[in-house]
Amino acid sequence: MRFLHTSDWHLGRSFHRVGLLGAQTAFLDHLVATVRDREVDAVLVAGDVYDRAVPPLPAVELFDRALHRLAEAGVPTVMISGNHDSARRLGVGAGLLGRAGIHLRTDPAGIGTPVVLADAHGEVALYGLPYLEPALVREQLGAARSGHEAVLAAAMDRVRADLATRPDGTRSVVLVHAFVAGGAPSDSERDITVGGVAAVPAAVFDGVDYVALGHLHGSQTLTPRVRYSGSPLAYSFSEADHRKTMWLVDLDADGGIAAERVDCPVPRPLARLRGRLEELLDDPAHERHRDSWIEATLTDAVRPHDPMARLTARFPHTLSLVFDPERADTDSLASYAQRLRGRSDQQIAEDFVSHVRAGGGLDPAERAVLHGAFDDVRVEAATTEREAGR
Repeated sequence: MRFLHTSDWHLGRSFHRVGLLGAQTAFLDHLVATVRDREVDAVLVAGDVYDRAVPPLPAVELFDRALHRLAEAGVPTVMISGNHDSARRLGVGAGLLGRAGIHLRTDPAGIGTPVVLADAHGEVALYGLPYLEPALVREQLGAARSGHEAVLAAAMDRVRADLATRPDGTRSVVLVHAFVAGGAPSDSERDITVGGVAAVPAAVFDGVDYVALGHLHGSQTLTPRVRYSGSPLAYSFSEADHRKTMWLVDLDADGGIAAERVDCPVPRPLARLRGRLEELLDDPAHERHRDSWIEATLTDAVRPHDPMARLTARFPHTLSLVFDPERADTDSLASYAQRLRGRSDQQIAEDFVSHVRAGGGLDPAERAVLHGAFDDVRVEAATTEREAGR
C-alpha cells in the first residue's frame, strides 16, 4: 500500500506579512497531482492543517476545495488535528466526510478506532492521534502521570489493544502530532513544552509499522519507521536550508517500509545574509539572491542611514532586517554604577548612544539635538512642579 505523508500545512499563515495563500494553493495542486501521478492509495495529514484555531475564510475555502478534489480522486485521506488547529472546529462533519473517504480524527475518544483499508496483502489499520494536550486528556486516557510522554504512552496502549484484536498480519500506521526526541525544531513551531519537557522518545510508538509525524517543520527520519514529513512551505528564515518535501511511503506485505521524498513547489527561495551594509550591497556573490526572500543581519558598528531602502534597491524581496553590530570588548568588567558615577544626564545619554553604536559617538548636530531635548524636559518638569505648588 502506498501512502503520501504530509503535515503542517498551516493554511492562512503569512511569511513576514507576505500572504502565502497562492503558494499554499500551488502546494495543494501539487499534492493532488502527486496522488494521481504516483498512484497513491491514501493520504496522511499529520496535523496543523490551519495556522490558527479560527482560520480566515480564504484558508477555509482552500481546505474545502482540497477535500473535494481528494474525494473526487477516490483516494482515502486520514487527517488529524494539530496544536494550531481547533480540534472541535476541524472535526465538524467528520461523520459525513468519512462517507466520502475523508477521515478526520480530532477526538481523543476515537484513538483506538482505526480507519481500515485493504490491499492485495490484507488489511492496514490507520490510527489517528490528534495533538493531545496533557492537562486536558490525562484523565480521559487514564495516563499514569501528567506530561506528553505519559499521555502518548496511554494513547498507544489503546492502539495496541485494538491491534491485538485484529487478524494476524494486519499492518498498522499511526498519525501523531507531537515533538519526538531526536527531531530538530525550527523557529516557526509553537512551543508545546509542559513542565519543561515536550519531547517524547520514539520508543513510545514501538509495535506499529509506520509512524507519520507532524509538528516539526523539517523533513526528518528518526528511525526507518518514524518520520516527520515537515511543512510544505518555509514559515521562518530558520528553514532557509530545508528541502521541503512529502514522504511517499510504500508498505509491503510484511510491514516493510520503503520511503521516497517528493519535492514541494518553492514559491521563492530564502536567504540569510550577514555583514556590513556596503559589503551586502557590493559583493557580486550575493547576486544569486536577488529574487530570494532575504533576512539581512547588519554588523556595521554604527547603524547605517536608511538601510532597508538601500537593501531593497538590490534585493527587492528583503523582508527582515536585524542589527548585530561588531563591538570592541572595552570596559566590559566595569559595573553599570561605576560607568555612571560623576556623569551628567547628557553624558550618560551620549555614552548610551556610543554603546549601542559600538563605540561610534554623536556628531555635533546630534549632540545639539540631545542637549535641546534635555533642556525641554527640564523646562517641562519645572513648569509642572510650579503649577502643582500653586
